[in-house]
Amino acid sequence: MHTSSSSLKQRLASLAGDRLRGMKRGVEKESLRVTPYNGLALTPHPQALGSALTHPHITTDYSESQLELITGVHGQVEACARELSEIHQFVYRAIGDELLWVGSMPCGLPADENIPIGTYGTSNVARAKSVYRMGLGLRYGRRMQTISGIHYNWSLPGLDNEAHFGLIRNFRRHSFLLLLLFGASPAVCRSFVEGRPHELQPLGEGGSLHLPHATSLRMGRLGYQSDAQAALAVSYNSLESYAASLHGALTRPHPPYERLGVRSLGGEYNQLATSLLQIENEFYGTIRPKRVIHPGERPLHALRERGVEYVEVRCMDLDPFEPAGINAQTMRFLDIFLLHCLLSDSPPDSPEEIVRLGQNQHRTAARGREPGLKLDSAGGEVPLLEWAALLVDECLPIAQTLAAALDDDGYLLAQAAARDALRRPAELPSARALQAMQADHGDSFIAFTRAQSHAARAAVMAQPYAAALQARHEAEARASLAEQARIEAADTLPFEVYRQHYLAPERLGR
Repeated sequence: MHTSSSSLKQRLASLAGDRLRGMKRGVEKESLRVTPYNGLALTPHPQALGSALTHPHITTDYSESQLELITGVHGQVEACARELSEIHQFVYRAIGDELLWVGSMPCGLPADENIPIGTYGTSNVARAKSVYRMGLGLRYGRRMQTISGIHYNWSLPGLDNEAHFGLIRNFRRHSFLLLLLFGASPAVCRSFVEGRPHELQPLGEGGSLHLPHATSLRMGRLGYQSDAQAALAVSYNSLESYAASLHGALTRPHPPYERLGVRSLGGEYNQLATSLLQIENEFYGTIRPKRVIHPGERPLHALRERGVEYVEVRCMDLDPFEPAGINAQTMRFLDIFLLHCLLSDSPPDSPEEIVRLGQNQHRTAARGREPGLKLDSAGGEVPLLEWAALLVDECLPIAQTLAAALDDDGYLLAQAAARDALRRPAELPSARALQAMQADHGDSFIAFTRAQSHAARAAVMAQPYAAALQARHEAEARASLAEQARIEAADTLPFEVYRQHYLAPERLGR
C-alpha cells in the first residue's frame, strides 16, 4: 500500500538542494463568465482581453464564456500565486459587470445548443479549435464541457521518462487524497443534469442537488467522464505503452463517431475526426505527461521525439473560498505530494488496477467524507481516512527537506494543514461549501456560489493595482490581436487540406 519510510527517505536524501531549487510550477485556471444575476454570459470573449487564439495568459477553454487564465513558469510558489492574482486584476477590469464563477460546477445553464462554443478567428488553426469543440459537444454534450477546474503544471530537473511515468502511476493510485483534501464541488444546479440519469439528492426545496458526503462531483460520474473512453485502458508503464494506447485511439475509427461523420449533409463540420479521440487533448485523465510543442506539432509527436518535460495535474477543483481559485498553501502541498509520488515505490500498473483506481476515484468523489468509507488497495479494502493519514504522514520528511532547501517554512505549514484537515473532515472545503449553502443561502448552490463570486471580485478589486501592470496587460492584449491578424493573413491552404494534413497518422511520430 505504501513505500517503506526508509527507502523514501533514502531517495529524498539523494535529491540535491539545487535540484529542488530547480522545481518549477505554473497554473491554468478555468472560470465561466456569468452575468451579475447568475446566468451564463453569452457575450463574446471581450476584445480588451486580446486574442483567445494567441494571448499567452488569457484564452478560452471550451466555451466562448469560459475563460482560461494561464501563469508563466515559476521557480517560487509565491511568484506563481502573485501572477495568477495579477491576471485576475486585469480580467475583472476588462469584463465590466460580469463575474467569474468561482465554482467548478457551472451556473444556471441555457439549453445545450445555446452554450456558445469558443471562436478564435478565421485562420485554419482557429477553425480547427472550434470544430474540435463542436465535436466535443456532439460526443459528450456541451454542459459537461462547462465544468471548470485548476491544472497544476509541475517539473523537476533531471527526470527521465521512466521517473515521470513512475510518478504518474503513483499519482493515479493516491490522487484520492487530493479529492478529499481539496475537492469543493459537492452540489450542482438542477439545470446541469436536466434529462440525464443521476443519483443526486435534493438540497432543500429549491433547484440544487447534492450528495451529502461528496468531495468533487466534477471528478465523479457526472464530471469529465466518457463511456467510450472508459474502454481505453491506457497503460502508464512507459512512454511507449502510453503513446501506443493514444496512437490507436487517435487513428482507429470509432463506429458511433463514424456515424456522426466529419461533416453534416449540409457540409458543416461536426468534428475533426471519427476516431475515439479527435486530438490528444480529448483524452481525460487526472494527470498527463506533457512537453512544450513546436508550432503546428502534434503533442504525441513531441513526447515521442523529446520525452516528458513536465506533468499536468488535472483533478483540482476551483476553491470557492479563494479569490483566484487556489492559494499558495495548496500549491505547496501539491509540490510535496508530487515529490511523494516520484520518490515512492511505483510498481507497474495492470488492467485490473486501472479498473480499481477508477472505482476509488468515483467512490471518493461521491462519498469521500462518509464515515468508515473504504477504498480498494492491492492488499484489499482499506479505510480511506487511514490511508490518507498514512500518505500525509509520509509527506512530512519531504516537507522538512523542501523547507530547508528552499528556506520556506510554508511547506511545513502545508503538510500540517493537510494532517489537521483529515482530523476535522467537517472543515474540508466540500463540507464547508455545503454548510454555507445550508446555513446562509437557503440550501442554494447558485446563491452560495454567486455570493462567493461577488466576494472574490471585491477581494481582487481591493488589491493595489499599479498603472504599469495595466499598461503591460494592455500591450499584451494588443500584441495578441496583431499576431492573430498575422496568422490569418498568412493562411493559404483550404481548411479541409489543413485538417487532413494535421490529422495524418504519420505526424504522431513513432
